[in-house]
Amino acid sequence: MSIGLYDYQLDAIKHMKNGCILCGGVGSGKSRTALGYYYKENGGDLEEYEVMGCNDLIIQDLYIITTAHKRDLKEWESDMAPFLISPDETIDIYNHKVIVDSWNNIQKYIDVENAFFIFDEQRLVGKGVWVKSFLKIAKKNSWILLTATPGDTWSDYIPVFIANGFYRNRTEFTQEHIVWSSFTKFPKIQRYLNQGKLIRLRNDILVDMDFHRHTVRHHEDIYCDYDPQEYKTLIRTRWNPDTESPIENASELCYQMRKVVNSSPDRQLKLLELFDYHRKMIVFYNFNYELDILRDLCKAAMIDYSEWNGHKHEPIPETNDWFYLVQYTAGAEGWNCLETDTMVFFSQNYSYKTLEQACGRIDRLNSPFKDLYYYHFKSRSGIDLAISKALSNKKNFNESRYVNKHFNKGEK
Repeated sequence: MSIGLYDYQLDAIKHMKNGCILCGGVGSGKSRTALGYYYKENGGDLEEYEVMGCNDLIIQDLYIITTAHKRDLKEWESDMAPFLISPDETIDIYNHKVIVDSWNNIQKYIDVENAFFIFDEQRLVGKGVWVKSFLKIAKKNSWILLTATPGDTWSDYIPVFIANGFYRNRTEFTQEHIVWSSFTKFPKIQRYLNQGKLIRLRNDILVDMDFHRHTVRHHEDIYCDYDPQEYKTLIRTRWNPDTESPIENASELCYQMRKVVNSSPDRQLKLLELFDYHRKMIVFYNFNYELDILRDLCKAAMIDYSEWNGHKHEPIPETNDWFYLVQYTAGAEGWNCLETDTMVFFSQNYSYKTLEQACGRIDRLNSPFKDLYYYHFKSRSGIDLAISKALSNKKNFNESRYVNKHFNKGEK
């Protein structure tokens, strides 16, 4: 009997070691691969499905630090099932402790020793509480990191390099590799030195999953009309029609510009046109007013719908035609859907990572579809084009930077 791992997952496990970063795209099965590594390191046989603890090994306690969302949805528990592991002692067949908790609670575990930690969706950027807690844990325990998006800059790797013993502390890394700019009012990295060493160190700990999807993603931009006069008036007057008061900051201004754009009736028309061809659609949105628009549209067109947001986690309708209305923050991770090949982004999200996670809800290893369709609704307004540009460069959109750059000069 096999434990059910794919060949590329078994190959990744062979290359994994303590302190490594397991890198794989959304839907590649990083969680199950990480559990497979833990299983093997504690005496289990992945090929013959022999239980852990062989050769009288003491089975390590297992701690999984993940997002609060994935913890609450018990996503990890389903991946543990083939290994007969569970936080529930009545289900787990081993004499060990299994804890799944969020990054927000990582400080609770800084005194744990001789356990095995899986750090999921790694958040180890900077030098805050999470990084300090991680470094304390790494000194006394076995550990691995999981990520779909490895570091963008060498500074992102500093905590992991320190935890692996490559550098004593951040200061040593800085002195050896960083040249600071002399022409800025705040610390800004001008360039990195001795990058050959950094590449060798990264290659030593980074384990890429050789994951070849059977699915093909088709992304299409759908440009929608909006009221340019209302948009320009908002920028000129800086007046908030919701509060009937002056707009006070960049965030409020961007919100109102996006509301003008996203509320356009043409977006609703384009959505209904797509529905003629795709009768089961997941629709992602950002704001509550968009949800109101989508609800009203479904009711008027007599389309079945259900919702996933901060208040509702409803199942997908059990009909042949439906909309599934999902709010980005609440539903970009932690659930999967194998019943449709179509996803619509009714409005753009500021985060490239959130967008990629959202795409992964239907792009799964066991998807019955080969071709997946992603429709990105946007306009040719300044703010939509700026968001789209940031996302196409795999960056996050920054409201303050955008407003400071454009609106002191005026925008078309």
